[in-house]
Amino acid sequence: MKARVCEAFYSVQGEGRFVGVPSVFLRMFGCNFKCQGFGMPRGELANDYDLIAKDHQENPDKYKVLKDLPLVHKGCDSYASWDPRFKKFTTDYQLDDLVDELLSLTPDGKWTCNNGQDIHLVITGGEPLLGWQRMYTELFEHPKMGDLKNVTFETNTTQELRDDFRDYISTKARFHTTWSCSPKLTVSGELWSDAIKPEVASSYFTVPGTHLYLKFVVADEVDVDEVTKAVDEYKSAGVECPVYCMAVGGCYEEYQENAKTVAKLAMGRGWRYTPRLHVDIFGNSWGT
Repeated sequence: MKARVCEAFYSVQGEGRFVGVPSVFLRMFGCNFKCQGFGMPRGELANDYDLIAKDHQENPDKYKVLKDLPLVHKGCDSYASWDPRFKKFTTDYQLDDLVDELLSLTPDGKWTCNNGQDIHLVITGGEPLLGWQRMYTELFEHPKMGDLKNVTFETNTTQELRDDFRDYISTKARFHTTWSCSPKLTVSGELWSDAIKPEVASSYFTVPGTHLYLKFVVADEVDVDEVTKAVDEYKSAGVECPVYCMAVGGCYEEYQENAKTVAKLAMGRGWRYTPRLHVDIFGNSWGT
């Protein structure tokens, strides 16, 4: 099958367990959420995506490549990875071409550098554990991927693992897998019943030899109280793992405004704070 990719790029991991680790990011297209509530007053949804789509329709020559699309201050900061109105900015790769593209982004054209350090592969989206699970085994078993040592899936933790994919990760994968689980709180605009799936988190947590942590986007104490509620639900399903809090804000100004508050709130509950290091360094843009 072809892989529909929003973007692939080389950067530092900005969030969670591997902050600062040089990584190739593979952003797959498609998501089951829109997250239009981020950065908005509670109960309101952003319409920035609609405004950009309308402008694109009226001025088709204005946006020629992904990086021409503006960043949004409200809602999902990676909207082009799931909104079908921006599908023209994606690329459909045959497997060989995708592997060559990923390797071309690494310093030495391979996952393990000449100096012995390894480059991580981060598969994100959108939601990378939708139908794309069907292609990952073939991707990882490609002859040019043999020196890959670390893979992280950035997931919203709502998608069950396919039996064949779970079996592959459990028994055949030569690399270490990390599940970076970022369930969406109600501040995202998504329903709790749709977003908080303890049984799904458990299905990842129990894959032998893998590592899982929870990462929540928060803005204030109301959100942190929801983190407490969510973590209790995950614990009831047997998922006990590190918990990270991260400040809401897709752009530098919003993120910096919330960072200190979120760090203090996380410390007050004994949870870990994670920065958005890529925003600190690059100010956030496509391809970072």
